[in-house]
Amino acid sequence: MYFYLSILNLSTVWVMMAQLQPGCPDEKEKTTALKDLLSRIDLDELMKKDEPPFEFPDTLEGFEYIFNEKGQLRHIKTGEPFVFNYREDLHRWNQKRYEALGEIITKYVYELLQKECHLKKVTLPVDATESEPKSFIFMSEDALTNPDKLLVLIHGNGVVRAGQWARRLIINKDLDSGTQMPYIKRAAEEGYGVIVLNPNENYIEVEKTKAQVQLSSDSSGEPAEKRERKDKIQKETKKRRDFYEKYRNPQKEKETMQMCIRDNGSPEEHAIYVWDHFISQSAAENVFFVAHSYGGLAFVELMIQREAEVKNKVTAVALTDSIHNVWHQEAGKTIREWMRENCCNWVSSPEPLDTLVESLLPDCPRVSSGTERHELTSWKSFPSIFKFFSKAMDAKNSSVKPTPTRRSNRIKYEEL
Repeated sequence: MYFYLSILNLSTVWVMMAQLQPGCPDEKEKTTALKDLLSRIDLDELMKKDEPPFEFPDTLEGFEYIFNEKGQLRHIKTGEPFVFNYREDLHRWNQKRYEALGEIITKYVYELLQKECHLKKVTLPVDATESEPKSFIFMSEDALTNPDKLLVLIHGNGVVRAGQWARRLIINKDLDSGTQMPYIKRAAEEGYGVIVLNPNENYIEVEKTKAQVQLSSDSSGEPAEKRERKDKIQKETKKRRDFYEKYRNPQKEKETMQMCIRDNGSPEEHAIYVWDHFISQSAAENVFFVAHSYGGLAFVELMIQREAEVKNKVTAVALTDSIHNVWHQEAGKTIREWMRENCCNWVSSPEPLDTLVESLLPDCPRVSSGTERHELTSWKSFPSIFKFFSKAMDAKNSSVKPTPTRRSNRIKYEEL
């Protein structure tokens, strides 16, 4: 039936084109427009069968994938890397499959944080009731009691959750480059306590009831005439959309609503909450941050809101391709001066690792992470960051500020 309708529509277009003879400019423009329309019609797409249901396995084994000894995701039977285009010409279905696998990866990383990195899961808010939405962070057993050093990790924005730098890297490259586990394990070896933030876990999604769906579409506060006009437009729009959806999207996804987590409704709120209830209460004399992408913006906002406390407790901050902006965030002069002395941003750049990179912003030094890929900056700068932290501690003890680069503006990898 759908195929017949599609051919009928195409026939109409062809008839219209046949009726238009080259002549006046208007007719030429119409002919050009119709030809352009025809060129965009994909017959394969029109003839495509209905989309399969969005029903996917809930385990890695169900997807027939497993992480090998190198931390690479591989197919159980073929040993091949993950294939996105599992079904040709079904991009939306493939994307949903990828997202379903991503959710399994998130839970898998949570398990690794607890089993391999020996971190414990702590519920937020700390005084949450049984019925309210909750989030969580991970921390080492000595995170609040270690008198010497504490490492705080903040990932960027998007689908990533606690313990991840980039989901794409976990799926397509390996666990070392895509997760925070190398940082956590290195920190444990060097005597740091660890706190892993979860700044994207800001709400839970629940399915709307029929009453809520009806209420969300109700516009009873408007004048009757305006409401009738609006209802008519909405019905016509819905009719067109439903006709299209019958073919293109036969599956109707459930309508959901978001319930925010108290005091953790955004990455910035989350960073401040964890600071107030955990980091500021820790015994560590030296606190270090590693913040990637939007995590850098969240740290700068934390500084703006808790400037005196941060200056008193934080020894050094390593940013990796941070998207903070001291002008837009209205960071004061004293904050910018502190950042110049105590922060370093490893940015995406074609230059070798630790080469000084010019910056237009008067905040902190920028050096190359040794890669042009944004999501890889945390992994590529990993060896330099811990060296930077060690220098910062030595400098604090000797009252001399650390420099992120040598006189040559470059640290050779062999020396690391």
